[in-house]
Amino acid sequence: MRIFLAGATGVIGRRLALLLRDAKHEVAGSTRDPAKAARLKTLGIEPVVVDVFDADGLARAVARARPDVIVHQLTDLAGAPGTPGYAAGQEANRRLRIGGTHNLMQAATRAGVRRVVAQSVAFVYAPGHAARVESDPLDFAAGPPRHLTVEGVVALEREVLRTSDIAGVVLRYGYFYGAGTWYDVPPKPPSVHIDAAAHAALISMDKGDGIYNIAEDGDAVSSAKAKRELAFDPMFRMPARLAQELEGSG
Repeated sequence: MRIFLAGATGVIGRRLALLLRDAKHEVAGSTRDPAKAARLKTLGIEPVVVDVFDADGLARAVARARPDVIVHQLTDLAGAPGTPGYAAGQEANRRLRIGGTHNLMQAATRAGVRRVVAQSVAFVYAPGHAARVESDPLDFAAGPPRHLTVEGVVALEREVLRTSDIAGVVLRYGYFYGAGTWYDVPPKPPSVHIDAAAHAALISMDKGDGIYNIAEDGDAVSSAKAKRELAFDPMFRMPARLAQELEGSG
């Protein structure tokens, strides 16, 4: 299949690009930074330099790529919780999830794309006494700055799941850990290793529909649906040869 990977130079994007390429998919990967295009080339990915907020430019880029599937792995968080600028990052990420997702879905519609897989998060559920499942309510009563995350997630998921003639898959990831993330070990529940998160997107290319929790087993959320319908494996790790290639690419 031909894949348009939006956010191909991010921490998940780079891993997913390699997994997609290794599975014999043709991958066009987007970045807004021209300096990062060369990194994609070294991975065997067709680089596409485009700003997701440039709706017309994005639509042209998607049309040129002629993808069967679009994968949305765009985020805009420059710093970890507790670091300077983190609050501003939350607002930037909210803006990306709202405006950027809208532009990407419009581009998908114009290009006749029939499937979109998108990154969301599994830590915005309303508090409860059992592991949260996909049908449980989100935390609409959240105060600042958490409400920014909730607002962004709601807008993203609505666009992906309700755009006409497109089969949308939303992957609600736990907190990332592993190489290239802010944490070496699971920081708190729900968590998911970055390799397993990338693999979940890979296996969603041609199966699944709707929302899936993607996290390790625990009391916070249940990933039973993803295991059952997608064969999600929270213990998946990148093959050594791909991990070495990823490290060597910078």
